[in-house]
Amino acid sequence: MDKTTTIAAELREEFGKNAARRMRRAGRIPAVMYGAGGSALPLAVDPKQISQILYSESGHNTLFTVEIKGRTPARVMLKDWQVEPVKGKLLHVDMVRIAADARLKVKVPIHLTGEPQGVKVQGGILDFVLREVEIECLPDDIPEHITVDVSGLTIGRHLRAGDLPLGAKVKLLSDPHRVVAHVVAPRAEEEAAAAELAEAAPAEPEVIRKGKAETEEAEEGAEKAEKAEKGEKSERKEGK
Repeated sequence: MDKTTTIAAELREEFGKNAARRMRRAGRIPAVMYGAGGSALPLAVDPKQISQILYSESGHNTLFTVEIKGRTPARVMLKDWQVEPVKGKLLHVDMVRIAADARLKVKVPIHLTGEPQGVKVQGGILDFVLREVEIECLPDDIPEHITVDVSGLTIGRHLRAGDLPLGAKVKLLSDPHRVVAHVVAPRAEEEAAAAELAEAAPAEPEVIRKGKAETEEAEEGAEKAEKAEKGEKSERKEGK
C-alpha cells in the first residue's frame, strides 16, 4: 500500500448548493475532514486525486496525507463518498483523521492463487464464496489484500476464514468458520443449480388448480350425461 500519497486541499469559505456547483465547475469537489479529536474542516479537493485513491489496489483502505496551507498535514483515510448516479462522477468525500496508535476495523479483499487439485486432477469446480473479510489492526499494518494458495484444495475440502494467513499483527473479526472457497463436483454443482431454480420457480396459483379440477369434474359429468342420454334413446327404440 502506498503510504506516501499526498493531496492538496483548501479550506472552503462558501457553502450551499450554488457554491458546490461553482466549485465543481472549477474542477474541485466539497470535502470534510474530521476525527482524532480535531474539529471538522470543510475542504475543497481534486476529484481526480481522490478517484486515483479509490481505484488503487488498497482502495478506500489507503492511508494518505492531506496538506492544507497554514496547517499541519493530516494523515487520513476515506470514510464516505457520494457519486453522481448517471456519469459516476465524485460529488463529495468525507475523510477521517488516523492516529498511528489507534487500531482500525476495515474490510480487506481476498485473492486466491494456484489451481486446486480438485479442479486440475478431479475435474471439480472452484466455488469462491467469501471475497473479503473484516479485520482489526494498526493503520500501518492494513494489508492491501490477503493472498492465499488454494492449490491443495480437493473436492469436498473447504478453505475457511480462520485458515487465512493474516499474521500476528492482524486480528480476524469475521466468523472464522465461514467458507472462503471450496471445490465441488460438477454433478453436485448442477444439482445445486437445479434446486435453486426449483425454489425460485413460482408455485402454481391455487385458482388454476381449482379451475383445472372443476374442468375435469365438468367433463366427467358431461360424459355421464351423454351415456345416460344414449341409454334412454336405446330403451325407447326397444319399446317401439
